[in-house]
Amino acid sequence: MSDLKDPRWMWCKAVLLLMIGLLAGGLVWLESPNLRTFALLAVCVWGFCRAYYFVFYVIQHYIEPQYRFAGLLDFVRYLMRRK
Repeated sequence: MSDLKDPRWMWCKAVLLLMIGLLAGGLVWLESPNLRTFALLAVCVWGFCRAYYFVFYVIQHYIEPQYRFAGLLDFVRYLMRRK
């Protein structure tokens, strides 16, 4: 499979991923509609966003500028080789 290069399909993918996240979060919220569940969902999303930022920005720009990750599996391989 080749890399996604068409900007229209990239936007389509972004919208679909956003819809998946909103749907999943909404369904969890409907299971237990209270402030605690909302806060936990918000912290969960924030934490994963920061981890993703760390993997794809901080490591590439500050820790190992010469290394480029193609995805999360590539990052796991990088961690395994590093040890």
